[in-house]
Amino acid sequence: MRFLRKSLMGLFLLAATLALFAYAIMMVRGAIENKGDDQRRGGGGRERIFAVNAVPFEPGQHIPVLQVFGEVQSQRSLDIRPAVGGTVIELHPNFQNGGSVLEGDVLLRIDPSNAQTALALVQADMADAQADLREAMRALDLAKDEISAAQEQAALRQKALARQQDLVTRGVGTAASVEAAELAASSARQSVLARRQALQAAEARLDQARARVTRVDISLAEAERNLRDTVVRAAFSGQLANVTVLQGGTVTNNEKIGQLVDPLALEVAFRVSTSQHRRLLDDAGKLRAAEVTVTLDLLGAEMSSSGQITREAAVVGEGLTGRLLFASLATSKGLRPGDFVTVNITEPALNWVARLPATAVSGNNKVLVVGEDERLSEADVTLVRRQGDDVLVRSRELSGAQIVAERSPLLGAGIKVRVLSAEGNAPQAAPETIALDPERRAKLIAFVEGNKRMPKQAKERVLAQLQEPEVRKELVERLEGRMGG
Repeated sequence: MRFLRKSLMGLFLLAATLALFAYAIMMVRGAIENKGDDQRRGGGGRERIFAVNAVPFEPGQHIPVLQVFGEVQSQRSLDIRPAVGGTVIELHPNFQNGGSVLEGDVLLRIDPSNAQTALALVQADMADAQADLREAMRALDLAKDEISAAQEQAALRQKALARQQDLVTRGVGTAASVEAAELAASSARQSVLARRQALQAAEARLDQARARVTRVDISLAEAERNLRDTVVRAAFSGQLANVTVLQGGTVTNNEKIGQLVDPLALEVAFRVSTSQHRRLLDDAGKLRAAEVTVTLDLLGAEMSSSGQITREAAVVGEGLTGRLLFASLATSKGLRPGDFVTVNITEPALNWVARLPATAVSGNNKVLVVGEDERLSEADVTLVRRQGDDVLVRSRELSGAQIVAERSPLLGAGIKVRVLSAEGNAPQAAPETIALDPERRAKLIAFVEGNKRMPKQAKERVLAQLQEPEVRKELVERLEGRMGG
């Protein structure tokens, strides 16, 4: 049975193979016959022609724009930290998040009782130290008078000794009187030495009294400063942020209770790659003061400000690459520290470059050129810059040529094409709009009205667009993206 089953299977496979081979022969024969019929009718094979969009290769001067992202920050930002601790007994009326204050305004007062007590104690110590100083000065004067008297006494004793010695020489004096005079003179000299020691002690006491006065004077200045520090004033005009204290609350010394930010002195910080940074240097290797444009996207509305590059960071930073640059802003209207913005940097002008769509250039920097016979040929170009959806390229041989705007795998050298239109003459597509149902429209309007960060003018503009019968699809998608819906 096993032999019979294998034999039947082999016969079946052989029959299937022969059937497929016969079918293939019939297909080939039919194709040959059809080709012969076409040739007999004189039709022949027709060349396929592709429709393409073409743009002119017009070299000239172009100003590249480098686009990066950055963060707005204030050039003047100060943490509010009281130098002394205590109970807050007074706050500025605007001491709250977003409150505006002027330079010199009293932001808060801390209970000065402890500082006043400490100042009074130091003042008492100062009075005591000054009294000791005066006593030491009087003691020094007395010691000086005593040593003068002792010196005079010693001088008299020395004269008496000399007189007794003279009497002995003349035979009228005695040795006992001379010894008594010598003993008196020696005692007088010893008294002078004792008075000198007393003078030195008085001088040392005076120095100690003066040093104590100096120490107490330093303590007095510190106590007065602590008393002044119970009043915290605004170092400059600005707005408050991150406020964490209320009247009646207790603060410690050097505790951060808020932040003072100057909303008018704004700048933008952004990072560029090393190659991009090299393009922003002048011939001397110094950073150019390039013009920048900062744009903030506010739910479909845009807010922009011009500026200028001012400096770059001194170090790269651990774990980071590229270069961190800073640019000042000409106006801060509508911008706030922490805003994430788009920064467009104007680079030096490039000569003899043409602007083409990025889709016109292949990965190996080749373009398709439309010839006079409307056949394509391939040419090399030098890629200079990428500008969003466009590229800046350079070629000396392609001036005035028509370049295929969009390459495809079906296009190549030798292909016959038909040019539809130049890019500049193509009609601009209108923005896509959609109709909103009442519920969806109401949600969008409520979201925009409740947005506190959007400027009034931008809010009015967006609300006016939402009232239209059809709204731009891009605006709706952007708003719903911010809503999370």
